Amino acid sequence: MQPLNENAERLARAMASRLPHKEVRKWVRENAAPYKEMMTYYQCAIMAVETKVRVMNEELSLKYDRNPIETIKSRLKTVESIAEKLNKRNLVPTIEVIEQNITDIAGVRIICSYEKDIYMIADSLLRQDDITLVEKKDYIQNPKPNGYRSLHLIIETPIFLYDRKKYMRVEVQLRTISMDCWASLEHKIKYKKDLPEDVAQELEVELYECAQLSKELDVKMEAIQRKADVFLDNGL
Repeated sequence: MQPLNENAERLARAMASRLPHKEVRKWVRENAAPYKEMMTYYQCAIMAVETKVRVMNEELSLKYDRNPIETIKSRLKTVESIAEKLNKRNLVPTIEVIEQNITDIAGVRIICSYEKDIYMIADSLLRQDDITLVEKKDYIQNPKPNGYRSLHLIIETPIFLYDRKKYMRVEVQLRTISMDCWASLEHKIKYKKDLPEDVAQELEVELYECAQLSKELDVKMEAIQRKADVFLDNGL
């Protein structure tokens, strides 16, 4: 993650170059410090969610004798991306507008072993009494047209500051290893701007086919795991 004071300066440049209006320039000058504070709060929210998930993983590993979570990743949205979203939506650049309208500034990605683990972790997280579900998009049951699969949750979680409690929004993405591998490849190809159109279309078809194979792999791997559990439970 970039240092927060550097992020504030980059936001100023991004906002000033994309929205060269007097009001925006004034906002940039006046809000560099509040922006730094806001991004600190989002980083704290990421830490809070990561801690919850890690505790959950430890407990479930004792219960099921395995770790349902393979990896936990996190990221803060770049200042360029925040500025671009404000532009696209014609939004007034204030801290309040950013917090209310851009819900994926803080992101946590949870990579699970199996598809069933995704729903187990999601349900466990949402049962916690200080977590509020804002929005849920299930791209596993309803994949995107290009084949993308993942479970997306927008949640609100409290962060405890020295003198108060503040609720922050965090986007939580849950995937299997194969879903994450596919999404990573699709993202890399998507941003290769120099690809000829016919090649891009061909790769799009191949990626969709890979998404179907990925789904079949998840089903097969989970079936093998269940079979092994039955074998061990019965002492066969």
